[in-house]
Amino acid sequence: MATWSNLNYQNSASPLMEQIIFFHDHTLIILIMITILVAYLMMNLFFNNYINRFLLEGQMIELIWTILPAITLIFIALPSLRLLYLLDELNNPLITLKSIGHQWYWSYEYSDFNNIEFDSYMIQSNENLNNFRLLDVDNRIILPMNNQIRILVTATDVIHSWTIPSLGVKIDANPGRLNQTSFFINRPGIYYGQCSEICGANHSFMPIVIESIPMKNFINWINNY
Repeated sequence: MATWSNLNYQNSASPLMEQIIFFHDHTLIILIMITILVAYLMMNLFFNNYINRFLLEGQMIELIWTILPAITLIFIALPSLRLLYLLDELNNPLITLKSIGHQWYWSYEYSDFNNIEFDSYMIQSNENLNNFRLLDVDNRIILPMNNQIRILVTATDVIHSWTIPSLGVKIDANPGRLNQTSFFINRPGIYYGQCSEICGANHSFMPIVIESIPMKNFINWINNY
């Protein structure tokens, strides 16, 4: 989860989030190089005294400063397109989870396991329970690690957005529409998210909590539910 003075991405818990962070770093390096070059050229223009009253055109430099930005955009666009296609890829999901957005809570359905259903409400923060303010819920999503998970997202009233930053998942929940995405959790842990859509007065109080556990523990949870 995000903490104070954290200027970078949260630690990734899925391969797709790792790729998003790699792409962010790749693009940021290119932007820093462009910024330094432009700043250097502007400083030279401000402080030099060279004047060429006979300079009418410079076809070569105009060709260079047209081609170089095009090449730079290619270096950004190709990894971006690759990542977009990877995010939409769905490889034989083991479990399908359905998430339904309400004002102001989420409800979940495990349709593969005798249709397990429950609502997930935000709980009041309490120092004795060691939970996080505005982030913890009464019923967490329990999912097995190291397995492909498909999630179907919809809403009953207004547009919501199901977002878990550390998994690289952000998908809108639209009324009357069923959106689909997938993710792969590669380590155990508890992952927090929130509705990131401006869907009304209390939209920031729709937390999402995923608890990733080994497959053996997940089967026990299913059997005992």
